Amino acid sequence: MAGLWFEEFTQGMVIDHAITRTITEADNMFFCSLTYNSQPLHIDHHFAEQTEFGKPLVNSLFTLGAMIGMTVNETTHGTTIANLGMTEVNFPAPVFHGDTLHIRTTVAECRESKSRPNAGIVNFVHEAFNQDNTLVAVCKRAAFMHKKPCA
Repeated sequence: MAGLWFEEFTQGMVIDHAITRTITEADNMFFCSLTYNSQPLHIDHHFAEQTEFGKPLVNSLFTLGAMIGMTVNETTHGTTIANLGMTEVNFPAPVFHGDTLHIRTTVAECRESKSRPNAGIVNFVHEAFNQDNTLVAVCKRAAFMHKKPCA
């Protein structure tokens, strides 16, 4: 599904995204390697076994990226100008290897752009849940969106 144009979003709109994703150890290790994150809590099983979690945690920035990425097809695919920012990012519960995430997006606000007549700003609240419906991540995201082109 292509992304939505600015005018197609309404405040309060909720999208339960169709795409789900099981997070693997390989995903986590590759992301940590790409970002030079050597935190043993993410990459060292022996170390992580000694923590309160008992096993490695998935890197929270990977969780954030996956959460937002999984929303693109049904929100901003081909219709966004740019992300303006992510705020109030929280991780209320850990993500572990083998967890399957599903995402819900709520449109918090839509407003016309003051500088561009053919664009608007949509504020999203993205929430990621694991297979047990435990909230594992949440953030607010502001997206600069194209308006639907004139025919």
